[in-house]
Amino acid sequence: MEQQNLNYYCPQDELDEELTIDLKKIALAIWSRKELIIKVFVSVLVFFILMTFISAKKYVVDADLYINKSNNSNFVDLNPYAIAELGAAGGMAALMSGGGNLTNELELMQSPLVIDKVIKENDLRFKKLFGIFPTVKTGQLLTTEKFLKKGISFENKKGTNVVTISYKSKDKELAYNVVSSIITNYVQLQKELNAQKSKSDKRVIEKSYNQAKEDLKKSVDNVSGLPEQAFMQTANISAMSAFSSSAQSAMGQLRGQLIEGHKSKFAVTEEAAKVAELSKRLEWAKLVEEMSDSSKVVVLKAPRILKDYEQASPKLFTNIILGVVFGVIASLIAVIFKEVTDKKLAYSMLGDNIIYSLEKDFIDFKRALLINQNKNISLIMFEQLSQNVVERLKEFNNLNLVQADISNDFVRNIENSNDVVIFAKVNQTDAELYKQIRQMLKEMNKNILREVLI
Repeated sequence: MEQQNLNYYCPQDELDEELTIDLKKIALAIWSRKELIIKVFVSVLVFFILMTFISAKKYVVDADLYINKSNNSNFVDLNPYAIAELGAAGGMAALMSGGGNLTNELELMQSPLVIDKVIKENDLRFKKLFGIFPTVKTGQLLTTEKFLKKGISFENKKGTNVVTISYKSKDKELAYNVVSSIITNYVQLQKELNAQKSKSDKRVIEKSYNQAKEDLKKSVDNVSGLPEQAFMQTANISAMSAFSSSAQSAMGQLRGQLIEGHKSKFAVTEEAAKVAELSKRLEWAKLVEEMSDSSKVVVLKAPRILKDYEQASPKLFTNIILGVVFGVIASLIAVIFKEVTDKKLAYSMLGDNIIYSLEKDFIDFKRALLINQNKNISLIMFEQLSQNVVERLKEFNNLNLVQADISNDFVRNIENSNDVVIFAKVNQTDAELYKQIRQMLKEMNKNILREVLI
């Protein structure tokens, strides 16, 4: 049976070969461009440092507000009777904690009821496009939507009832005035809302209270029947009812009047209790109305006018860090660009089999020549070899020294050699000539045994 040889192709092997990186070549390429790297890096770093002093300074004024929802003068939030309706334990916890959600408060702060007043008080208007081109909006007051996109932020600190308001501007006094104006108008809005609801609550309860008093008066006026004490004095009639039918009839009437008296008493008592309860609620509503002029907002951190040196940006330390980062990036880009476009030979133009120093690595070069001593090898010279190297190469009889050139003589001199060795010098050999010679060797199917740097 004929045996078959199966060759398995593994794409990973080819990928590993393609990803081989000559770290020494990269390091030498970077080192050879150290002057360029230093110049670019320092230039970028100095630029960012100068930007700290040249760029327009921006200031951030902020304030912290504690919004105590349990201290709201609103009747529903503070009504002690509402605790019973919510449940003794759960209701008290909900009121004291304020619910832990300030979404409604944030919406109020950012509503036109507050922001429109802030815009008018600080005369915030649309400016020219890019500070140059006027538009149809130029000179008009900002809208609430536009203002909320220009440097203002509202943040509810997680897990707290604290809201931080901050505003960023080139004018530190404007930033202070804007934050102060937001606080003032928000507090005023809260007072107005509290006053409106407290008055509404008072009207509702007062109406119910007056109606309850009318009902109580009617119940008192309509009291009928016999009191229970009077029935206790009819014992003799009750005894006679056992022997006389007329006594029995009188006793039945007395019982009817007694029942009617009980009904009237219950009605009056119920109406009186209702009036008393509403009286307490009305007293509380009046107290809430008196409290409605207070605010549930406590300013934990008041805004202040910043000093000239307290700018939020630009910061010297931040710009130094940015200068270092972008300096490194710019230097690498400059190195890559220079390696690709340099008119002299660069490390990135070299192949894979490189001898970086003929003087130091002559042993490696000699080993490669000894292995291939049965082949004709052409030494293509872009630069002149030192006399010492030439003397050391005389022991090899299979070597043919050829001057690099785009000419018929060059082609004839290397025609009988399958392998070639290139001698060149980084930053000195003409890059275009080097590329053309390499292309010719490739088209002539010549194997480049080594590239030697001298």
